[in-house]
Amino acid sequence: MISNTSNLVRKRTGRAIRDFNLIEEGDVILAAVSGGKDSLSMLRVLTILKKKAPVKFKIIPVNLDQGFPGYRSDIVEKFFISEGYTEYIMERFDIYSIVSSKTENGDMFCALCSRLRRGILYSLAIKHGCNKLALGHHMDDVLVTFFLNLFFEGRLKAMSPKFLADNGKVTVIRPLVYLKEEELAIYAKVQNLPVICCGCPVCGKRDMKRERIKKLLLSLEREYPGIRNVIFRSLSRVDKRFLLPDVVFEKKEVLFTES
Repeated sequence: MISNTSNLVRKRTGRAIRDFNLIEEGDVILAAVSGGKDSLSMLRVLTILKKKAPVKFKIIPVNLDQGFPGYRSDIVEKFFISEGYTEYIMERFDIYSIVSSKTENGDMFCALCSRLRRGILYSLAIKHGCNKLALGHHMDDVLVTFFLNLFFEGRLKAMSPKFLADNGKVTVIRPLVYLKEEELAIYAKVQNLPVICCGCPVCGKRDMKRERIKKLLLSLEREYPGIRNVIFRSLSRVDKRFLLPDVVFEKKEVLFTES
């Protein structure tokens, strides 16, 4: 698997771009790179694909330093330069202080941090003339988000490979949606990418809902190989005839009681 991973990542990324029409002629793409394995892999593979792409587009890498203690944005900047980018963005916004002062629960921490980060990236995209924002979410991110919404929010919602942001000006794309997390981990190692720690104090905490769902999916995968692919495919094969009609439930309403 290791020897074929580079080709696999390129092919699946290219396939996602074609299947969902993620990149078009003349696009200016803001590629968000945190320094983690996923975003570094995304920039590397997009840079490679760009050289042989049938359409012309521009990539502007961006790194957002969120103020987490010990974060090494300098390593990310060196990576941008080594990849041949003369135009890139290094931005700092102390999201950590804002979130720390407003939340205590780890899951709430992630939700608020994500909203703030996304808002800043949207603003940067507009400021620098980018019509698209590329994020490094992969298949497992899509599935975990789906189950988080299903189990804890009571709604069917995942991550779309392509959608127009609420501001109506920036289209978000996720070129890595056909790839699993472990495949990207191998790719980052094979490509010798300079992966750094995000510095987030709650990242990877075992008691967080997100981590528990990741463990659940991996456990199911061990018992039923390929089940993540099956669940992923189901997200595009929705038969609304056999779901509940639109009704309003009170959040605290008890739907079932013991007799």
